Amino acid sequence: MLHARLAAIDAQPVPRGEPWLVPLLLAATFSGLTLIAAVAGLWVAALPLAILAVAAALLGWFRRAPRLVAEAGPVAAIPDFAVVAAGLNLCNDPAVLTDSQGRLLSVNRAYQLRFPQLPHPLALGLGSEADAALQEAQALAYRDGQGCASASPSTDEPLSVSIDRVGQGRDLLLWRFPRPRQSPLGVMASRMAGIEGELLGGAGVLAAAVDGDGALISANHLFLRRTDLESYAGVRLDSLLENAGEGRVRLAAEGTDGPLLRLLHVPVEPGSGVPAGLALLFATGETPSLSEPASLQALLDLLPLGLALVDRDGRFLTSNRAFRNAAALGEAALPAFPSDLVVKEDKAAVADAVRRNSRGPAMSGDLAVRLSHQPAEPVALTIAGLRNLGEASVLLLLKDNSEEAKLKRQVAQATKMQAVGQLAGGVAHDFNNILTAIIGHCDLMLMRHTPGDSDYDDIQQIKSNSNRAAGLTRQLLAFSRQQTLRPQVLQLPDVVSEVSHLLKRLLGETVVLQVKHGRELGAVRADPGQLEQVIVNLAVNARDAMLGSGGGKLTIQTYAVRADQVAELGSDILPTADYTALSISDTGCGIPPSVLGKIFEPFFTTKEVGKGTGLGLSTVYGIVKQSGGFIFADSKVGEGTSFVIYLPVHQEDRPAAVRAVAPPPKAEETWGTGTVLLVEDEAMVRTVAERALTRQGYTVLTASNGEEALEIVGRGDPIDLLITDVVMPIMDGPTMVREARQTRPDLPILFMSGYAEEQLRRSIDFENVAFLPKPFSVQQLSEAASRILASR
Repeated sequence: MLHARLAAIDAQPVPRGEPWLVPLLLAATFSGLTLIAAVAGLWVAALPLAILAVAAALLGWFRRAPRLVAEAGPVAAIPDFAVVAAGLNLCNDPAVLTDSQGRLLSVNRAYQLRFPQLPHPLALGLGSEADAALQEAQALAYRDGQGCASASPSTDEPLSVSIDRVGQGRDLLLWRFPRPRQSPLGVMASRMAGIEGELLGGAGVLAAAVDGDGALISANHLFLRRTDLESYAGVRLDSLLENAGEGRVRLAAEGTDGPLLRLLHVPVEPGSGVPAGLALLFATGETPSLSEPASLQALLDLLPLGLALVDRDGRFLTSNRAFRNAAALGEAALPAFPSDLVVKEDKAAVADAVRRNSRGPAMSGDLAVRLSHQPAEPVALTIAGLRNLGEASVLLLLKDNSEEAKLKRQVAQATKMQAVGQLAGGVAHDFNNILTAIIGHCDLMLMRHTPGDSDYDDIQQIKSNSNRAAGLTRQLLAFSRQQTLRPQVLQLPDVVSEVSHLLKRLLGETVVLQVKHGRELGAVRADPGQLEQVIVNLAVNARDAMLGSGGGKLTIQTYAVRADQVAELGSDILPTADYTALSISDTGCGIPPSVLGKIFEPFFTTKEVGKGTGLGLSTVYGIVKQSGGFIFADSKVGEGTSFVIYLPVHQEDRPAAVRAVAPPPKAEETWGTGTVLLVEDEAMVRTVAERALTRQGYTVLTASNGEEALEIVGRGDPIDLLITDVVMPIMDGPTMVREARQTRPDLPILFMSGYAEEQLRRSIDFENVAFLPKPFSVQQLSEAASRILASR
């Protein structure tokens, strides 16, 4: 506790002094000078000095109080479970997210494969003992924030579970079921019975794996042949050897005339006293130098553990490949001392531990250190003393945590993207109501003014700026995957062909556009307008990246990706299915690795101030994800960048219809008659919509929530059209419509909302229902009402 407290105190910033002290000293100095001048009768000098003394005192008074900075409170947000699912799929072990009521919110692919019926973790049916353990772990998680349990069901492999309480409200549970990991001893045993053992045998090394009791569990072919064993089941290693003195042994099967062998034992758990590990027998004359034999180095490289040997002076002798990977050395030469691998603060501790283990009694221990290439994440370094092994006196064991650290960073990035998306979507949705009112009032004012009036241009400017703000909210909704899309079945080459003419004008003469299309492309279901926006945004970014080099080549390519090809990729994010891919590559300056992980974040840009909003790639990301696809970026500095978009092939019984070019829209007749029931909780939106419909000839009844609307419906008044918002207090729109349809089953409905139509379609299953996205103009509202009433 004391060490932790001292570390926290060291991390705090050093105070910069009291801000009132200097003014106070100046005030005292000037006061003394004023007194001296007054005594001497120098009133001309005393008066300015008195003024300076008062000013310094006032300055010290005003600087005595610290400034308080108000911290913004947390913003409540609706979880985006699509981002949560993407984060869970980064985990190779089964994982599931549940709420406080025990309902499944999101599961990953590994959980689906292990439990195909997708049961709740408490309903896995593993037996009464296992169920009780899971319930106890759940209670611990709710109480302490974390819980874990293990069980041994009779019909399945041993099961362990880890539960964490997560979420902004700390009311969700994250269940993880780690798969049993194969022990290092089991890995050794399988390798000694395989090709690695045969390689050692070819080098003249007899290799065998022994368990904690010293019994053989695996051996290479050379060991079995020279010991005359047909099966090593139940055979102890010491029964096959005879002591020949001076640390050497002979094989009992070869008798006293057999060659002398040196026995090298590599324990799985150094310092534990357990003999489980790897036994190596090789011919030797004098005491061997462990840093030279090629056969021994080949063995060390096969071990799954990071292992290195250090001499009595604390210098490295040798290491295996796993140790080099964990220390990020690659093919570079080993440093002189183990302390050279760690940060400056840990050098003394590592050097002292190596010295004590090399010269004192043989012992072992773990030391938490931070490697130079990864100073933010401590790793465990095991240091064990060795004796009677020639030059080697210390054994170092180091585990490679790079994959685990990478997974942590990916989950943290996915969580951050989810939080930012939730905030952006919530702000954009609320802002849409304000824009609807502004645009509607502008339309009503324009009906009373004609071009040439003094106020006409000002009103038109307000409406134009409001439409620009609406475009900004659409970009934020696209990133948070709440944008209103109009999906249809289409072919990607058709979309690319239609936008190619626009791209040639955008790219300019210095950029060469090359378009390639593959064969047998499957149809996809997406919004063609939004896909065109994706292509344009990526193409414009590519053009800007090539400006510095005077131009380049932009390649747009479409091709089919089969399910077996996806499986060969081995991606943890991309599910195995058939896809139609769209690749956009440039020959620009490329993206640095430090920036590549942030490019899809909103408002992140590397352009100069005023030359980019930082919403282009975040909009692309949101559109692709909302369309059910995946996007990946790959870049090399100085060579270029490539974006690949995978859209799932649309499956349907009949052949996919090719997208047709729609004729230009015609002006619709907006004048109508009839009674319209308008339900909207926002007063400003309700006022604009009521005035717009009244001016078009409709009789408008208004309600501020679902309960008021049901009272109006219950009076029996004739109602020709029901226009309602989706999200309202007390009673939402879908619930109110279900109640109203019980007495008026043929009543047409027009929903209006800032959320995506695709999300509403999944939650609203009604017939004779239309949808109007916010923000909308007076003209759009009138046309929608007229179109619905005309179709009756």
